Amino acid sequence: MARTISALLLVSAAILLAASSIYYRRGDGSTNGGSATTRTTHLHFYMHDEYTGPNPTAALIVPGRAPLSDSMAGTSRRRFGDIAVMNNALTEGPQRGSPRVGTAQGFTVRVSERGSVNALSMHLVMEDGEFAGSSLVVNSRVDTDLAVRESVVVGGTGRLRFARGYALSRSYDYDLAKGGIVEIDVYLY
Repeated sequence: MARTISALLLVSAAILLAASSIYYRRGDGSTNGGSATTRTTHLHFYMHDEYTGPNPTAALIVPGRAPLSDSMAGTSRRRFGDIAVMNNALTEGPQRGSPRVGTAQGFTVRVSERGSVNALSMHLVMEDGEFAGSSLVVNSRVDTDLAVRESVVVGGTGRLRFARGYALSRSYDYDLAKGGIVEIDVYLY
């Protein structure tokens, strides 16, 4: 009886070890000698961020405090502690009439007393194409003084569930007072 239980435990341990080895090998994404490959997806669109006009899609909800000194007063219209929300169109191209592919919904908080640095929490909701009905969750520290800003994709829903990757954004045609157009490239792996 003891031999049977010992043999059963040994066989069970061997099966678990083999199963976990297969699982980890398949999920590691390496291509050196294994059969695993990493699938990457590239999404490209333009975000229309409108603070003015008849139908603004972004708004300053909570104004921050005044600059610490008069020397900072003229550097930016945004202030430390500003909170803005967005419900911006995502389109195929930069033109106003370009086909809509989704919506960028979220908020930013101005977190720097100097410069234009924001904490960003945003959902990219896909409304057309292969990923219609799915969304991506993007979080970041965004320094808008940089030509290219990098954000992290921390998850998703629908066909993009458990998404991981990054997004690169560039001001295409942007005015801090009125808003404008931001080009976004998303890379998922």
